[in-house]
Amino acid sequence: MDKASVLGEAIRYLKQMEEKVNVLEEEKKRKKSVESVVIVKKSQISSNDVEDSSSDNTTYDETLPEIEARFCDRSVLIRLHCLKSQGVIEKTISEIEKLHLKVINSSALTFGNFTLDITIIAQMDVGFCMTLKDLVRKLRSAYSSFM
Repeated sequence: MDKASVLGEAIRYLKQMEEKVNVLEEEKKRKKSVESVVIVKKSQISSNDVEDSSSDNTTYDETLPEIEARFCDRSVLIRLHCLKSQGVIEKTISEIEKLHLKVINSSALTFGNFTLDITIIAQMDVGFCMTLKDLVRKLRSAYSSFM
């Protein structure tokens, strides 16, 4: 093979590789990956009252919320199912913004007389660098401090 043939084959090969890269980048853009979901379910606290002569178990619902979070690129979807109390929505949004998330949209629905279902969509700021588990832990901790 002469030099011209070798260069021609090399150029053709590079063009094929560029096409493959472009196709893969297009597929990546189409496939918006959603990172796993973390749900912290409300647990129940069981209490035995020693002074109570009947000694039956009484079960109380914990006041901490159920929290679900999803990441999709730089977007975050957060759902909370919690006890309804005054200022809980504002405090929740404030805590989310402290974590370097910019709230884009939020909605809150009452469910019965005592519960609230909050859905928040936020964008990650430059300073955001948490995992889903860390995000849920921080929100749960913040919620327990203001309830």
